[in-house]
Amino acid sequence: MAAKDAPPRWDRKMQQRLARGEAAALGELYDRFASLVHGLAHRVLGDERAADNITREVFAHVWQSPESYDPKQGPLRSWIATLTHRLAVQRLRATETAALALDGGGTTEELERKVRSASVAARADYIVTSMPTPLRAALELAYFQRRDYRQAAADLGVTEDEARRRLRLGLQLLSTAHDTGLSGTPPEYGGAR
Repeated sequence: MAAKDAPPRWDRKMQQRLARGEAAALGELYDRFASLVHGLAHRVLGDERAADNITREVFAHVWQSPESYDPKQGPLRSWIATLTHRLAVQRLRATETAALALDGGGTTEELERKVRSASVAARADYIVTSMPTPLRAALELAYFQRRDYRQAAADLGVTEDEARRRLRLGLQLLSTAHDTGLSGTPPEYGGAR
């Protein structure tokens, strides 16, 4: 592995500390990623209690199986987001399938559309919160404040070309929210392959 591809030092150290069973490491990890986990789970499930349960499941899994994270495969943040997504989608499918069996209304195609829609929304949220601040700021100006690239450039104090570049890169990143890979597999959350 090339030096530039090396996983962040914090990720490697955290994985080692978790493998040694350091409870303080789990606390640090929770402090750092609990809002990410809960937010993604809530985005997929649309239910506070279910998101709380997924959050507990994710951190229980990390505590019980820290070796399942491989720092060479990408950042710890991406691994946790992917784990959260997978568990939340499993829960959504199980809940909706049970409701479908009880009600008899709806179809499996509608269920899959709902799951796909929730997955794309969660991935888009993750992409926006993870993108570099300059790109996110440009997109927020364009989307929420309806600024064009000229107005965004003035607001950001950059050239018009730079504002266009930031908007283009931000939109390109955001457009990957629909990339879900093979059918039935969760999307990657920014990790290296």
